Amino acid sequence: MKILKLTVLAYLLSIPFAVFSQVSCQQIGNQTVCSNGITAQQIGNQTVYSNGVSSQQIGNQTVYSNGLTSQQIGNQTVYSNGVSSQQIGNQTVFSNGRTCQQIGNQVVCN
Repeated sequence: MKILKLTVLAYLLSIPFAVFSQVSCQQIGNQTVCSNGITAQQIGNQTVYSNGVSSQQIGNQTVYSNGLTSQQIGNQTVYSNGVSSQQIGNQTVFSNGRTCQQIGNQVVCN
């Protein structure tokens, strides 16, 4: 589930919400590598993304260096940009209609 979380975050942080394309990510060694060129790596208590953004868990929120925050509320993750996501089976479903799904060792988002 860690790769799915990192993939979803790499997906959310890499492109504006108005423009989505299909993205797939795969765990390679200690990095999550995505087809959109974004990589993510856990370094200490931070997740560092290759686009210069990092994230850190502070209390019940995840705080990103670009100002975005997310918080788990019930069975949903709510982001400060107005998007929320929910895990349904093996998919993460976003309030904007997009989905991410784990397929083998890859996560594919549409």
